Amino acid sequence: MRLADFILQDMEPILAQWETFASTMLPSAAHMDSTALRDHAQQILEAVAKDLRTSQTSEEQYEKSLGRSSRPLDAPETAAQTHAWLRGCSGFTVTQLTAEYRALRASVLRLWIAACEPSEPLLDDVIRFNEAIDQAIAESIGFFSAQAEQARNLLLGMLGHDMRSPLQTILVTASYLSALNAGETVSEAATRLMRSGARMQALLDDLCDFNRTRLGLGLNIHPSQIDLAARFADELDQLRAVHPERQIGLHLYGDLQGVWDGQRLQQVLGNLVLNAIKYGSPDTAIEVVATGEDEEVRFEVRNRGPALDSSMLEYIFDPLRRGPDHDNRHGDERSLGLGLYIASEIAKAHGGAIEVRSDQAETTFAVRLPRACRP
Repeated sequence: MRLADFILQDMEPILAQWETFASTMLPSAAHMDSTALRDHAQQILEAVAKDLRTSQTSEEQYEKSLGRSSRPLDAPETAAQTHAWLRGCSGFTVTQLTAEYRALRASVLRLWIAACEPSEPLLDDVIRFNEAIDQAIAESIGFFSAQAEQARNLLLGMLGHDMRSPLQTILVTASYLSALNAGETVSEAATRLMRSGARMQALLDDLCDFNRTRLGLGLNIHPSQIDLAARFADELDQLRAVHPERQIGLHLYGDLQGVWDGQRLQQVLGNLVLNAIKYGSPDTAIEVVATGEDEEVRFEVRNRGPALDSSMLEYIFDPLRRGPDHDNRHGDERSLGLGLYIASEIAKAHGGAIEVRSDQAETTFAVRLPRACRP
């Protein structure tokens, strides 16, 4: 008997075994009825049977073995994807979701081989069936993972947004205590509160920016006519006050007027300089060089120190990645590893780009910006 015919003719025994196994997926399955436990199993099996009856080329067979089978244009979601979404809503883990397919594969083949006796099962059907199950697994896991990531990003975004209000209250109260001039002890405590609050605010800002990009919303920018020279001078003055032990030079050339989000570009410069402070040689100067050209403005942040490994350069702008020396010696306990990623996203939001080059002499981060922002 061909496997496709067996699946359609003996659907109920297969579904019964699926339901029995799904009921062991605790604690999520503890209160699920038969209908919920069998969710979309019949549609998945019908799709597998249809696939087995459909002729395919060797190229299509190869693509399916990699979980890249084509989908009908009129099917926005497959049964496997919908099943993954509903299992996620019921609290199943991705491991439990995969286990369902593993059990389904075993039970179908076991029942079919028994039904074929004394004849030998057709090997081509076994191969095609495994390909179809692998495709269903790929669809389910891909959809499950995407939905889980979306939910996580939404949660983090809401958390970051909702934490801003109580944090602002803490900062305002600390500023009020500092202004009371109620003695050295109170003033020092207020200063510590404001310093810690500012660090928390920076972390929350990075978290909210990260989540906007992961949700496909992009970064908020508000372009206006600005003088980049004045903005950069102000940002570096603040960084020198926080890091008086480091020498930070600023070199300006040409016309640095343009239409950009000044606060965001200060954030880019701050992130790049802080990165240079963390990972550059502490006894050498950090140089910031900004040059105005006809159609664009370029600025670079240069620091001396060990050359970056070529493998590190491949992921240096990826989120939640930090250098190999991100211990407390660099003050990295207040970092989420988002600085370079956010700097890159801000450059992209302005229609520009950022790149890095590194050798034994120095490491340079170079930012290119169109003179008029084109988000």
